[in-house]
Amino acid sequence: MPRRSSTSRGKGLFGDTAPEPTPASVAFRANIDGGSRGNPGPAAYGVVIRDTRGEIVAKLKKYIGRMTNNVAEYYGLIAALDYAESHRVKAIRIESDSELLVKQMRGLYKVKSADLQPLFERAQKMSKAFESFRIEHIYREQNREADALANEALNEVEGKVTGAPVVKKTESSSSKKPELASSKPEPRKIQARFRGGVLYLLEDVELPDGMVVDVSIHLRPKPPA
Repeated sequence: MPRRSSTSRGKGLFGDTAPEPTPASVAFRANIDGGSRGNPGPAAYGVVIRDTRGEIVAKLKKYIGRMTNNVAEYYGLIAALDYAESHRVKAIRIESDSELLVKQMRGLYKVKSADLQPLFERAQKMSKAFESFRIEHIYREQNREADALANEALNEVEGKVTGAPVVKKTESSSSKKPELASSKPEPRKIQARFRGGVLYLLEDVELPDGMVVDVSIHLRPKPPA
């Protein structure tokens, strides 16, 4: 099957030329989304992949550290292409609510960001390995599943509950009620010193990059001179 051109007739969601449609019977579909809380800030992507029958075959999500929204979007695109390539998918249709990413991949926008340039080049190279590749812009409301996965990845890193409580399995008799696993570890108390507008921790703490923490300040009186 020849590779589809991205400059076929028709109008897309935001008025530019839309790609020639690939028959749904032969193309996998991947909804991608990326998000950042702070931009830049803690970032993650979510991907939902459907086979030629429209059935979900994979849900991908990953926390990627402190990044921008646009970087996270590209990570989601690359994850979707990597999955398709590793599973020998010949035709793939990408759907994203990022107008910037879609227009850059179609060659309608130039990539000016140094952070996006290597990701763009990698995605372009990967897209050329498929017999048919399409990327389309959709509204955010149509991309809720991928958005939910990205938020789940962020919530898991931040210790927030994203689903039903997890029940611990115990070796006790069945007559006892199951215990609920704690969704968040007990807080630690760490001393800190404020100096020159900066709060310095007086104890070494290993935390993932981009981790958000709560700080409670209790002032101690200065000792008498």
